[in-house]
Parts: sequence; C-alpha cells; structure tokens
Amino acid sequence: MTIYEPDAGTPEAPWPFTGRDGELDLVRGALTAGRPGIVVTGPAGRGKTRLITEAVRGTDHARVTGTPEARDLPLAAFAHLLPDTVSLHRAVRALSGVRLLVVDDAQLLDETSAALVHQLAVQGRTRLVVAAADGPPAPAAVSRLWTGELLPRLPLGPLSPEDTARLLAGTGLEPLTVRRLYQACRGDLRLLRDLVTALAGSGRLTPDPDTGERAWRGPLPVTPAVRERLAPALERPGPGERDALERLAFAEPLPLPVDELDLAALERLEADGLVDVDEQGAVTLAHPLHGPALRAAAGRLRARRLGRPPFAHGPALAAEQRVLTGRMERYDVRAVPTPVGEWLVAQGGPLPAGYAAVRARFARLRGELREAAAWAREGLRETGSDDRCLSELALAEQPLGEVTDPDAVHALYGRVRLGEPGRALGRLPAGGVFARHAEALARGDGAALDRAAQALSERGFLLYAAEAHAQAARVHRDPRAARLSRTRAVALARRCQGAGTPALAGLVLGELTARQREIVTLAAAGLSNREIAERLTLSVRTVGNHLYGAYARLGTGDRRALPWLVDAPERETA
Repeated sequence: MTIYEPDAGTPEAPWPFTGRDGELDLVRGALTAGRPGIVVTGPAGRGKTRLITEAVRGTDHARVTGTPEARDLPLAAFAHLLPDTVSLHRAVRALSGVRLLVVDDAQLLDETSAALVHQLAVQGRTRLVVAAADGPPAPAAVSRLWTGELLPRLPLGPLSPEDTARLLAGTGLEPLTVRRLYQACRGDLRLLRDLVTALAGSGRLTPDPDTGERAWRGPLPVTPAVRERLAPALERPGPGERDALERLAFAEPLPLPVDELDLAALERLEADGLVDVDEQGAVTLAHPLHGPALRAAAGRLRARRLGRPPFAHGPALAAEQRVLTGRMERYDVRAVPTPVGEWLVAQGGPLPAGYAAVRARFARLRGELREAAAWAREGLRETGSDDRCLSELALAEQPLGEVTDPDAVHALYGRVRLGEPGRALGRLPAGGVFARHAEALARGDGAALDRAAQALSERGFLLYAAEAHAQAARVHRDPRAARLSRTRAVALARRCQGAGTPALAGLVLGELTARQREIVTLAAAGLSNREIAERLTLSVRTVGNHLYGAYARLGTGDRRALPWLVDAPERETA
C-alpha cells in the first residue's frame, strides 16, 4: 500500500471561506455588547477554527489552544498570557482585562486551564469564543460551559453538497469527482483538502477532453490523514473482524448477507459503528473510505481471492435504472441511493449508455445540470454517439432561456416555466404538481404559486420550485410575501449548479435604485467592496451602505446569492 505524503516544501494557500454565512452571523452576534460569547462544537475537521477565525478577524482578541502534549501541564495553554507561576485565582484576575478570548481545541485543555475558562465565563467580563471537537470527553469544566447554560452552543454541521462544490470551484474538478469527494469526506474539510492535494500530486486527476476539467477515477490515495481516519477499521484486532471487513470491502458496491459472515465479529463491528445492517439483513461498510483503503492494503493474492467476478454488478445496476425510471414516470425525483452506478464511474469502468442517459435525465430534472452533463458524457465514453446521451447532454448544456424537452409533459410544462401557462392548462396531468403550478400562474395567485413551489421542491424538482417562487415574487401584492418568495427562490436556485432561466434572470433588479443596481451587479460578478469602490470612485463605506440597502430589498443577506438574482457579467481580470 502506497502512502502519499504531502510536499512539506509547498505552502498551502487557504481555501475560500464558504457556506457558513448563517453560522458566521451567529458567532459575530454572540460577540456584541451584552453577550457572553459562544461555544462551537462538531467533529474534527468540520471547520470550527476557520469559522471562529473569520468571526474575530479585525478584532482585538487573545487566543489559546489546547494540545495533547500539554494536557497534563497546568495552565500550559495560557503560558504566553500569564506569569510563570500563578494560582487559578490570580490567573482569573490577570485575564479579566481581556475583552475577547478565543479558546481553540478546548477538549484538550488541562483541568486547570479548563477551570480558568469556566471561571472567566462565570465572571462575565471576558467574552469567550470556544471551539471543542466531538469525540473524547472534554474536561468537565469545559462541557459545563454549555450544559450549565453559561454560553450558547452552536453544533457545526457538515457543508452541503452545493457549498462543497463552491469550495472546490477553483480546483478545476468535474462534477462527479466533486460528488465522490463529498461522499468520501462526509464534511471533514481537512480530509477533503488532504485528498485533493494527494490526487493532484499523484497524477490521478485526468483532464476531460471535452471540458478540460479534471476527473478522479480509480483507487483512493491512502494519505496519512486517510490512515488516521481509518485506524479503527485497518487496525481491528478482534478474531474474524478484519476478515469480515475485507470481505465487505471486496463485495462493494453490493452488500453481503448476514449469514455469510461471522455473526459474533459482525455484532462487535456494528456496535462500534464500522458496519451497517439494514432491515433485510444486508451488510455494508459504514464509512465510504473503508472499502477503498482495505482493498488498497490487501495483497494481490487475497485481492484475487476476494474479488467479485466481472459484471457481477449488472443486475443491481439494472435495478437502479428501473428505480430511477419509475420515479421519473411518477414525477418524483427525490434523491435515491445509487451506489452501483457511482462505484462504476469511480472505478473508471464502462458505464452502459442506457443507464447514463437515465441518470443524466434524473439529475437534470433535479436541477443538477453540471452533473447531468457529466453523466451523459460518461455514457458517451464507450459508444461515442448514443442518441439518448447526446440528447441529454444538449439539454443540460442548452443556452440560457431554453426550456425545451422531448418528453410531452415536460415540453408542455416548459411553457409554464416561460410564463405562458395558457398553452398548458388542461393538458398537464390533472391534480399533479405541474398542473397546480400552471393554474396558479394563470390566476396570478402568489400564495398558490408558493404552495406549488413547495410541492415541486418536496418531489425533488428544485429548479422548477425556484422558478415558481420567483414567479410568485412578481405577483405578490404584499412586499413582505414577495421578499419571502424571492428568498426561497434564491435558496433553491443556489442548489441548481448555475442554472439560468427566464424566471430567475434579473429577478429583482427592478426594485433597486440605479446605484444599488450598479453595485449589486458588480458584487454578483465577484468584485469585493473595495474593488467596487475603486471602480466607481466611492468610499468602501458607501458601497457597503448601498449593498446593505439592496440586501433589505432583495430579502437576503447572502452575497453569494446575487449571481442568481442578476444577469452578472463575467468578472474582468487584470
């Protein structure tokens, strides 16, 4: 097994801060006058330190960090802020003048340092921003910060798939590789960065001849960070446990029946969260990284003995295709597990064109246009000219404003999306979500359009739902209802991978002043406040004030939402 070490001589530039605007507002709000601070918790690698760093940027603050090496040394984390010898009581007094204290990795503090942080919280003169990782128990004095309600607690969830894609936007990775990385890392941003660096360094990213984007196909690079995450599985000492894990690894993407494995070993593995057993008694590995790492660690003879015969996945792949087709026939495109198709793509194996076309259509109807195009291209790799894949590729890449579709129902519904419901009334499936959308739009009923949008979203039609909310925003008479519909439209459109349609384009510019429109358009193109100020010969404060007023009218405070609201020009480069 090859271990991929990062190049220590190459400094890593920080990734852009992405997808935490709501959390950032919460942390900043906890630092305002009269607030005691906040505790941010979550698994290691979730981005707690980066979030706090962004929140306190530009403020006068002190920082301490817990470390494993100093966990048994009293007040070791505070050594740079305190005299050499000091009691807990005097330490509290010495730090009472610090207005803002950041405590990182608080779960690793020694007991005395933990008690000091707790006393500062009780005293209330120092605002505290505390980060504590889930896992090994934190000192009792640290956990009492939130269990004793001294500080509010913010559990940090994983980045969404959409925000992960935005984070990786500058890496030039194609959509299916981004999806694979998201599923493999499960919100661990340090592991994500480690894998991207290792893939680039090992030459495992192959440029796509059609798009120039880079694709990851084939084995997982087993980096030190990967080994650290996989230690519970790779170093399993119990009798029969390693054998069960390896058999499951080589069975992927298919599960194994319970009765084919050592039941006692399986019970121990399930108790420790290393395997999942479904209601039908099918067993799979719990973590998506375990299989690739276990396969990489096995010798050639064992791999040959445990490996499945070629095309063993064929029936399961056909079953996935039937499920996807059935869902679309019932106008329901909510996400469903498709492990076999994704595994085939990850391994770089040939993907049947029929499956690829169905998968592309399913993604397109969900509004995942970049993924739809990628699936269609996968189906064309072997055949080169499959009509179904070519058609789906054209639909996924169609110009702005095109909403044509060869399917009769979706072609009719395209007129509704273009704002022409009269041509579809009475011709769409009665009582269905498409018909309800058409009827609400024909009546100019904003509330009914919002209800139709909600129904579309519940069935997975995110782009259609965004369009319905956008149409509702235009017909609502109540400005507050219009702003709410607009905000919902923006939130859904952000999940649709750059989709631009007539219902979404230029959604709210008409409600802004001329100067606000000018500044919002530049902000949507990616310019910072300072860059906008320089271009328009304004002060940075004036730009900020105009944006603040624009946000109030747009019904959103999210700068990243602006490209979905305006027809933003391409950002100019120096």
